[in-house]
Amino acid sequence: MLPNNLIKNALISVSDKTNIVTIAKKLIKNEIKLFSTNGTADILKKNNIPVTKISDYTKFPEIMNGRIKTLHPKIMGGILRRTDKDEQIMKLYHIVPIDIVIVNFYPFENKKTSMSQDNINDAINNIDIGGPTLVRAAAKNYQNVIIIVDVNDINNIIASIQNNTMDIKTRFNLASKAFAYTSSYEKIISEYFIKNNNFNKQHNTNLFPKIIHFSFIKKQDLRYGENHHQKASFYVEQDILPNGTISTAQKIQGKTLSYNNMIDADIALECVKEFKKPTCVIVKHGNPCGVSTSNCILDAYLSAYHADPISSFGGIIAFNDILDIKTAQAIIDTQFIEVIIAPGIHILAEKILKTKKNIRILITGEFKNNIKGLDLKRITNGLLVQEYDIHDINHKKWTIVSQRIPTQIELKDAIFCWTVAKFVKSNAIVYGRNQVTLSIGAGQMSRIDSTKLANIKAQDQGYNTFGATMASDAFFPFRDGIDSAASIGISCIIQPGGSIRDQEIIQSANEHNIAMIFTNKRHFKH
Repeated sequence: MLPNNLIKNALISVSDKTNIVTIAKKLIKNEIKLFSTNGTADILKKNNIPVTKISDYTKFPEIMNGRIKTLHPKIMGGILRRTDKDEQIMKLYHIVPIDIVIVNFYPFENKKTSMSQDNINDAINNIDIGGPTLVRAAAKNYQNVIIIVDVNDINNIIASIQNNTMDIKTRFNLASKAFAYTSSYEKIISEYFIKNNNFNKQHNTNLFPKIIHFSFIKKQDLRYGENHHQKASFYVEQDILPNGTISTAQKIQGKTLSYNNMIDADIALECVKEFKKPTCVIVKHGNPCGVSTSNCILDAYLSAYHADPISSFGGIIAFNDILDIKTAQAIIDTQFIEVIIAPGIHILAEKILKTKKNIRILITGEFKNNIKGLDLKRITNGLLVQEYDIHDINHKKWTIVSQRIPTQIELKDAIFCWTVAKFVKSNAIVYGRNQVTLSIGAGQMSRIDSTKLANIKAQDQGYNTFGATMASDAFFPFRDGIDSAASIGISCIIQPGGSIRDQEIIQSANEHNIAMIFTNKRHFKH
């Protein structure tokens, strides 16, 4: 335990002065002497709180327009002193031991979005030097110094001092939090410099730097991981995120999400964001099982559900429009569901869904453009980094390689199926008609197996696939996939092309009077 009489002096140096007066009063009440930089000291003095300016204590003024305030041996010595070794040197130079350090930094993160290479000097002026130095020094000496970087911790600290319970574990945890704070701050600055590095931009080396630093904040514990015996938590990027993502969505109803729920919800949302007309996407175990675009959300939902009602059981539903009363009631009347995602919800629709209190409802807010940046995947002892698979569909750049040209309806369905295929695990085959999926073959080791699976699923549902469109996320290595699709009446196929047997594939399409489109771009999703 830490005896109360050892807590004598506190140093306060904060950029964000919110609640600093209240905090200072609590410290003074506990007979703790305050030292502070000029700006904070002036505020405390105006509130009749006794405080010693650091410049008065060190007998050295703040210089260089405030760039140097706390970097002084008497300050650093007071923080770094060791109680068992440094008493003599402390007395020799009249150094006061500092027992509590309360610091937060200049808000560089608020400046970075408005900064450009032209005014990088302004950004540099917002880099805090003294603050991080104080924090690191105090955290390094956590056995003797209490470091506070989060003012929300102050009440617990005061209570510990009063109750004489400041143990080494608490001190270590505060130090860990402090080092995380400085690390995050350095990451923000580093990313700004990388982004604005014109020396590397011409070589595009700033997209994949030599060293990557990530900072995520724990948002919540999950019910379990991929399996019940695995624990799991959910973390979000520390930087401000746009609306319209699962990471920023607000859960307004339902039990805690599981690891698998989060993955499926993200796939469903990112897929539905690809469409402008009212659309519903239903995802189960990492793959869309039903997707439909229509003139209203209700019709889109019913068509998506009936595309594969068996797989839709216990799935994740995402909409790209406000969830209305009729659609909410239809969901309740139609199926068991785990999660519903929408940009907004009608107040009466919310009341309807409350009759099924376990259904999680995630409200995302207005959608933004699909996320750009780096996509990460862990492997054992490694990290794979790539750009997100984002590109605008421009059918005018596609190539029609068959003798028969697709009809306007087939072209619309080709665009629709090609969009859905991007979110289906490879090898991916998507059948659709009238912008509704009829059948999806996913995750097979060969493309012909995915095609056969899509055929079986369509036949099991009793769908008439004559005149339907087929999308394949990658090229067909052999003509057997085309022959199999033709056997159930597929009339249009969209695929990347690029196989050494493309001519054989095209010949097969012509033999079956199938219109074939090459996109010259594939959509593998592993």
